Amino acid sequence: MTASPSPSTRVPELPARLDAVVVGGGLAGLAAAATLATSGRTVVLFEQSRDLGGRGATRLRDGYAFNRGAHAFYSAGPGARVLQSLGVRPVGRAPDANGAFAVRGARTHTLPVGLVGMLTTGLLSLGGKLEAARIMAALPRLEPDAFASLPFGRFLDERVKDPAVRELVCALARVLTYTHDVAGQSTGVVITQARALEKGPVLYLDGGWQALVEQMRDVARARGVHVVTGERAARIEIDESNGGRVVGVRLADGTHVATDHVVVAASPQVTASLVRDGKDATLRGWVERAVPVRACCLDVALRSLPRPYARFALGMDRPTYLSVHSATAALAPDGGALVHTIRYLAPHESPGDEGIAELEGLLDRLQPGWRDVLVARQDLPSITVTHDAATAARGGLAGRPGPAVPHIDGLFVAGDWVGSRGHLADASLASGQDAARSVLEHLGALALAA
Repeated sequence: MTASPSPSTRVPELPARLDAVVVGGGLAGLAAAATLATSGRTVVLFEQSRDLGGRGATRLRDGYAFNRGAHAFYSAGPGARVLQSLGVRPVGRAPDANGAFAVRGARTHTLPVGLVGMLTTGLLSLGGKLEAARIMAALPRLEPDAFASLPFGRFLDERVKDPAVRELVCALARVLTYTHDVAGQSTGVVITQARALEKGPVLYLDGGWQALVEQMRDVARARGVHVVTGERAARIEIDESNGGRVVGVRLADGTHVATDHVVVAASPQVTASLVRDGKDATLRGWVERAVPVRACCLDVALRSLPRPYARFALGMDRPTYLSVHSATAALAPDGGALVHTIRYLAPHESPGDEGIAELEGLLDRLQPGWRDVLVARQDLPSITVTHDAATAARGGLAGRPGPAVPHIDGLFVAGDWVGSRGHLADASLASGQDAARSVLEHLGALALAA
């Protein structure tokens, strides 16, 4: 198991003019750079921090691999197809349904997923069990596009009668989307995630997500990408004649890197700040309409698991989650355990210590005595899950921008807030590939016009 940092590098000797520059070394940027290099294009990737990965980075502490909060990889999602095209194979295993609980108030019940869980749970009445089984079986068989603009709350109003069933379905939808406000979420997005899960399980990755990042880095370098860490892009340089076209990137140290194509794989805010001194109307509009999704996370490394059978829990009346990822993936030393807990945050909610205290209480409930075997902990009171919620009001995934930036020839964007394919990490990987393909199409059009 490894989670080693990427070595910091200085700007190498580059061609006088590059085919493309990628700004950002997370999943989206790495996917874009590797895809571009597959076609033999000259590409450089700049990452401002010393380490690649962004929110996919993993920190190794005392033999425990800490991701930045709980991550799960959809083995049948669009991100998996992107990685397959690059020759990257995520290594991990799928969690099973054993040891899964539903927490409501002061009581803990068997989580009604799978036949055994549905039959044995005390969470639902007999009628509720039948209704829950019906809705959960029907959801992945619906067509996402037909429900893209329907709020999930209204979808449930039309199809669910039992309040306990509604509570359960909302809790499961939070896990699928990592979103507190599932009522306003696009039903099409929930269906998309449910369909991906039915086609293939989620995986917890051995060694954490850093192992995936390092595979992508190695593929990019093997295909000729110049990967440069510890160098910040300060400005995208644009020739404003004829409406505006990219002519290069200016680094923070003043270095000019000449190119006609730039992919910015960063947040809407960072992207906007790099263009026209932050005053580009289109990019500012994308920033202003974005609704970031955030979560409060507490991850704990334990010498042993007080209750080995209690591996997973969802809050029914509270937006909480607990999962022992190390029970599935290689993330901890022999006998040790790495436990992730989450409280999904509502827009503009900042619970701070209160949120962490609630997650400590969830650990007390499922793993009493965890403090006595604590090795290390990671408190993340508010982290960004995705930079923009795929709401029904904007038509779900189809309402996201990019990858091309209108009115600026040669500028493209990628990230979890970009493009119509996938959600969360799937969106990052897919949008990186789509941005690269757009660059290649543009290069081909330029060649034909020459």
